[in-house]
Amino acid sequence: MRVLILGGTGEARDLAAALHAQNVAVISSLAGRVARPRLPVGEVRIGGFGGPDKLAEWLRANEIAAVVDATHPFAERISASAAQAASAAHKPLLRLERPGWSERDGDRWTWADDLDHAARLIPQCARVLLTTGRQGLPAFARSEAFFLIRCVDPPDPPLPPHHELLLDRGPYTVAGEGSLIDAHRLDLVVTKDSGGALTHAKLDAARARGLPVIVVRRPPRPQTPAVATVAEAVAWARAHAG
Repeated sequence: MRVLILGGTGEARDLAAALHAQNVAVISSLAGRVARPRLPVGEVRIGGFGGPDKLAEWLRANEIAAVVDATHPFAERISASAAQAASAAHKPLLRLERPGWSERDGDRWTWADDLDHAARLIPQCARVLLTTGRQGLPAFARSEAFFLIRCVDPPDPPLPPHHELLLDRGPYTVAGEGSLIDAHRLDLVVTKDSGGALTHAKLDAARARGLPVIVVRRPPRPQTPAVATVAEAVAWARAHAG
């Protein structure tokens, strides 16, 4: 019996490696939205399932004992699909989700409910470091602000009229983020509450320079048992995989 990890995050890769090292059969599923994804150890499946009904069929047909949803905190569609599919197939489901970021002394954060709300909060004269991912960029397409758009793969239009693309992926350093802010004369950071250490350096650099930050709140998720650490997920998966 195998454990299905819905992945694409560092936590998912760490979980796959830990279970593989303990001889637990694992298959990791990636959405396939990144051109050159960082692959976990073990068996990997790339691409969607075709909705919750198809996923439920796949779980039954592939001898899946348990499912761990370790997708990105903003991957709401696959999480909803996983909850419906696991229930229909009578498979246990666990959500592995890193904690969100917390404000510190000196931070100048404004919380936004979603990307459209974040776009409305941006002054038209701002110079923005935008790190919300390529799929949500249409929300900012009507803004007259300047955006330094950082993402892993080239985005599709529509894009803001005044922008520059920076194709890059973390981890980042505080010094590097500070240099980026200075070189582009940026005065605002817009990001999602992704959590984790991989991209936290931009928040430290913004704090050091007194820059405001607009942080998009995480979307609601299904009421699923959840843990915050890989170690907890390993123990749960081992127990449910027999």
